[in-house]
Amino acid sequence: MAVPPEWLEFVCPKCKQRLVCFEQEGFFLCAASRLRYPIQDGVPVFLVDEATEVAPPEVDRLLKQAKELGLPGA
Repeated sequence: MAVPPEWLEFVCPKCKQRLVCFEQEGFFLCAASRLRYPIQDGVPVFLVDEATEVAPPEVDRLLKQAKELGLPGA
């Protein structure tokens, strides 16, 4: 399934940086703030309080994976 075009416009509500969409895994990643925003029932949840902090090595791994897969925002 293709990512809806409007999802490519989303930015992190905390730092306003571009997000990487991991639609298959069900989340958006902000590398700058190291936050992972869930996609619940097909709807992105961009609440900082609902986001999960991601450790720097995991951010690096996810960004590498996103680039390899050609994910939007990578």
